[in-house]
Amino acid sequence: MLHEVSIPDFRSERGESYPEVVLSYEVAGPPLGSAPLVLVCHALTGNSTVTGDEGWWNKLISEEGAISPTHYTILSFNIPGNAYDGREAGDPEAFELRDVARLFLLALEALGVKEVYAVIGASMGGALTWQIAYLAPTLAKHIFPIACDYRASDWLLTQTLIQKQILAHSSHPLEDARIHAMSCYRTPQSLNVRFAGQRDSRGTGSGQYDVESWLLYHGDALARRFKLSAYHVMTHLTSTIGVCEEVEALARIRSAIHLVSIDSDLLFTHDRAEATYEALRALGAEVSLAVIHSIHGHDAFLMEYEQLNHIIRPYFPTHV
Repeated sequence: MLHEVSIPDFRSERGESYPEVVLSYEVAGPPLGSAPLVLVCHALTGNSTVTGDEGWWNKLISEEGAISPTHYTILSFNIPGNAYDGREAGDPEAFELRDVARLFLLALEALGVKEVYAVIGASMGGALTWQIAYLAPTLAKHIFPIACDYRASDWLLTQTLIQKQILAHSSHPLEDARIHAMSCYRTPQSLNVRFAGQRDSRGTGSGQYDVESWLLYHGDALARRFKLSAYHVMTHLTSTIGVCEEVEALARIRSAIHLVSIDSDLLFTHDRAEATYEALRALGAEVSLAVIHSIHGHDAFLMEYEQLNHIIRPYFPTHV
């Protein structure tokens, strides 16, 4: 069930004033204030439904997964403009990711939340996790930035520009942007192993290579469930990832920092996570780095659940 919280008199990073910004959110598990709270930040095409039968992260947040919604209250906001609550953005570049983090923090305050047990997110949601922790260094006991970076790399900026160009110039913008994105979410090895050069293995008579059919399917599927305006918003937000200029500034975060990287990630590369970890460790921060080993690339955070649950589970005991 979607709930709403209103943020009055908000001024964005680019200096525009909003009399009201309405955020929608969902709560799963025990009511707010009755159990340790986990704030979940969704990824680019995700939403606030993170657990339950329709939850996009229910293999992690479930009784079978690492985070039990019986023992922890699960809270997730919709990023403004993702259209999951029916609200589309008039200006897709109105907010930066820092604005979204500020709005989430103001929403927590409005809901009477003064501290959380953990903030967790992957991909753009992981970058948002970094941003929230940077702005509110003592808010969370633990943070889990997964398959992400605290600052957009030049490679990431390259991909977001390509995405923006596709959205601006394609006659099928959502479909084509998604097809390009899938080539960043997976790896050559992943696709080669899965499809092995096969053509029309299902006997449809299309004559297409299986990988072509798979890519077209993902493009069509996203177009059916996602709004074009929302894709514009999320692509812009991804390009604004910039928690701080230098990694050393992240040492202001007082939470225990649990980095999770994917060794084959083409979008948020593992070397960046290693460098962040080493810099923070040298500064004496409470930081760890776990690695998901996979041929599948960035999407491994949605595929390698046995590894992800093994990494996350020790931090979420069910006796709290």
